[in-house]
Amino acid sequence: MDIYHETHGKGDCRPLVLIHGALSGIGTSFGTILPSLAKTRRVIAVELQAHCHTPDVDRPLTVEHFAADVVELLDRLDVGRADVFGWSMGAAVALRLGTHHADRVGRLVLASVSFDEDGLHPGLLDGIQDLQPEHLHGSEFHEEYLRTAPDPAGWATLVTKMKVLDANLPRWTPDQVRALAAPTMIVLGDADIVQPEHAVHMFRLLGGAVPGDLTGLPACRLAILPGTTHTTIPQRADWLAPMIDEFLGETNANH
Repeated sequence: MDIYHETHGKGDCRPLVLIHGALSGIGTSFGTILPSLAKTRRVIAVELQAHCHTPDVDRPLTVEHFAADVVELLDRLDVGRADVFGWSMGAAVALRLGTHHADRVGRLVLASVSFDEDGLHPGLLDGIQDLQPEHLHGSEFHEEYLRTAPDPAGWATLVTKMKVLDANLPRWTPDQVRALAAPTMIVLGDADIVQPEHAVHMFRLLGGAVPGDLTGLPACRLAILPGTTHTTIPQRADWLAPMIDEFLGETNANH
């Protein structure tokens, strides 16, 4: 599939791949933070199947397919290994890359990620199957889609396919998370769709939550942003950009 991508910035360190959230695109997911991230590195922002510039194809929307598409894009761009920053559904895709395509991933930044549905607030997805495409008309996601999609009438199909994905969310076992080789930074809003206890649990599985003055800092990081909901995480560029830059800083040394 011809996945749409944009390349911004340049640099000698590993490139950074940005993977957007469900029903979103590059603009609504990363429009605020992308310029800052591209100041010191090459940034490759993608749009997944059926989202914005990338056309739909005759297959379901799954995290597994999305991750395989990103790997195929990296092959086309002759990128052997990349750092990855994903938000929401894009964070699940990034986690899939880390667990199933480990040789292609350097460092991971996972914003609003849950490795199973128990990590979400109880009842959060109740009624999601009643969502209709027109319920989102006028939203920033719908407006972005109308501006960018090759077939603006495809919005209804995108929403319908996303409801199927929401009913079959990907799962990882604690052992799979524990075995993740890529240094990982978990980002969460304090009023996010993922419960903070779940983020801390994942942080512990990755080797975090230790007395760093005695043991040294672990390879993983945890950032919980105050006064931040799920959909306002992309607006926290002033906070996130320097934290991500600092976390990815060792990329230069490991290039």
